[in-house]
Amino acid sequence: MLLCEREVGKIQGQHRDRLAVVYVRQSSRQQVLDHGESTRLQYGLVERAGALGWSSSRVLVIDEDLGRSAAGVAERPGFARLVTEITMGHVGLVVGLEMSRLARAGRDWHQLVELCSLAGVLLADTDGVYDPNEYNDRLLLGLKGTMSEVELHVLKQRMTAGRLARAGRGELAVPLPAGYVRRPSGEVALDPDEQVQAVVRLVFELFERLGTVHAVLRFLVEHRVQIGMRERSGPGKGEVVWRPPHQQGLVNMLRNPAYAGIYAYGRSRTDPSRRRPGREHSGRVRGLQAEQWQVRIDGALPAYIGAEQYERNLARMAANRARADSLGAPRDGPALLAGLVVCGHCGQRMQVAYEAGACGPVHRYCCQRRHHTYGEPRCQQMAGRCVDDHVVSQVLDALAPAALEVSLAAAEQIEAHRAQVDRIWRQRRERAEYAAERARRQYQLAEPENRLVVRQLEREWEQALAARAQFAEDHARFARQHPTRLSGAEQTAIRALAADIPALWSAPTTTTADRKRLIRAVVDQVTVTAAGTSEQVHATITWAGGHQTHADLVRPVARLDQLSYHPALVARLAELVDAGLGNAAIADQLAADGFRTPHLRERFNVGEIQHLARRLGLRPGLDHDRRTDRGSLGPDQWWLTDLARQIAMPAATLYTWVRRGWATGRQDSRPPYRWIITANHAEVERLRALHQLPAGYHNRRRWTDDPADQQFQHQHGGNTS
Repeated sequence: MLLCEREVGKIQGQHRDRLAVVYVRQSSRQQVLDHGESTRLQYGLVERAGALGWSSSRVLVIDEDLGRSAAGVAERPGFARLVTEITMGHVGLVVGLEMSRLARAGRDWHQLVELCSLAGVLLADTDGVYDPNEYNDRLLLGLKGTMSEVELHVLKQRMTAGRLARAGRGELAVPLPAGYVRRPSGEVALDPDEQVQAVVRLVFELFERLGTVHAVLRFLVEHRVQIGMRERSGPGKGEVVWRPPHQQGLVNMLRNPAYAGIYAYGRSRTDPSRRRPGREHSGRVRGLQAEQWQVRIDGALPAYIGAEQYERNLARMAANRARADSLGAPRDGPALLAGLVVCGHCGQRMQVAYEAGACGPVHRYCCQRRHHTYGEPRCQQMAGRCVDDHVVSQVLDALAPAALEVSLAAAEQIEAHRAQVDRIWRQRRERAEYAAERARRQYQLAEPENRLVVRQLEREWEQALAARAQFAEDHARFARQHPTRLSGAEQTAIRALAADIPALWSAPTTTTADRKRLIRAVVDQVTVTAAGTSEQVHATITWAGGHQTHADLVRPVARLDQLSYHPALVARLAELVDAGLGNAAIADQLAADGFRTPHLRERFNVGEIQHLARRLGLRPGLDHDRRTDRGSLGPDQWWLTDLARQIAMPAATLYTWVRRGWATGRQDSRPPYRWIITANHAEVERLRALHQLPAGYHNRRRWTDDPADQQFQHQHGGNTS
């Protein structure tokens, strides 16, 4: 290779004292396999460095970036190593086949040129040697870097336009989900394996019936149904592999438009700000709306479901997400109307709050979204049981005329699903029998003398026979537990339960989630409006289809004065007390008059009547304020709570002082056995001063032996130990 004088003149002794680095890179692994000549040319640059005056021992080859794109430094360990060697002053010359091998991004290229300029490093390619510190060479290097970046952009633009053109015609091959195969002609067809098709159809039918992905997963796991996938690479490419179902896989199946016969391309975008170093396919933004897809062709593929069912599945999965704008999936909480109740004051969806009760968790519906968001007062809240009971009674009344149809449909649905699962079991058993027969034929066709092969085929035959026997046993067990046809007793039980909808609703086998799904099937929304803080609530049920029914409900409240009839209750109680009736008779008469307690009990108890009459001043109560076992409180005597209130201190602290001997007191011998403290004016002031001492003063050891402190502690009951 001939070298011009200008190139030789740029290379000084200080450059040859350092290493010459040959940087080798190919953009992808496929290029490494297909474009071997380019790789050989790059490795041949070692001779180029030798011609420039470097011995072979002083030439460093960096080829860690073979198969890596020049999109960024973080994804190219070889380029990062090159930059490190340059900044440490170990490199005198960097050689590349062309400048695009070093960097395709302008930021990386100009950073490399700047580092070479600062470190006094030369750059060389097949065209010449460049010194970044010379103006003309730096200008030329800048042009080469810009051309490399533009070249990459043009290549990407051409490839993207070609892909979009093919995708627009539906000819671009996209990865196919389970249940599809691609023929040699490029045409997409349903998987010829009947069992693969049956499992795919079962998944969509189960989601249509059960409504949640997790319920579908539980059904498949319970019945040991696996999903058939075609291997996309490796020695078994194209063969069916049965894998256990998992939640994300089922979600992907339900979201894939290919099952609805829709050819889709560009359902995701790449956000550069979300890319992570070292992860080639990171930064993908999924979940785009259908109108944001780059290509959508309806009816281009054979379909398992219709487009309407596909849209319903997407809407149902979105509604199952626990968010403020969605109902969420039905769960086992006792709130039957979770997600359906709407506040009649502000129109926001009311949340469910649970608290512990005597018989389990108790729920209530709360409208507090504007309180959490804007700090405004809560609109309303109410016990959930009263609203749930009203809606349930309305739903059961609406379903009663369809009892016979429900029973027939339930029996047919159960038998259809059992038959479908049984068909999958039979297909699995048929596959096991075929595998055993194939292993037998392979064993019989082998030459007996070739014992190495015969022994392996014999083991495979035995394994196939064992698998066939296991499948037969499992199928028989499943058939006994889930017969295809319902027995007479089962059909009678279904008809009896369907005829009595309330009994079916209350049956132990009906879960809370089942009840919620039934309500959501016929009810779209329940709007409740409470009249202030009273017990009166107006409820509006919006049924599926838009029809509305209205009703006035009564909810439990916390206090008597919240009741709308509280003035009438007080007036009636005064009349009954004036009439000389006893507490029990008053309670009976109030119940007969229709007065209810705040918690909606039908009758007040005797204690409540007595307490209410005393609180209203209708009857005098016993005066315990001054009474003791010796009569009234004596001079300078206090009830413990009264003295604590006088000193402005906790009653528990004053009681502790009595136990320690810091205050004088005794306990009353008559109920309610309260404590009596003896304290004149001076004693009260002493206790007040004692209370005002710093916290922990009496328990800390004094650091000084100041007599004044000791005298103060002695006078105020302190402790120096």
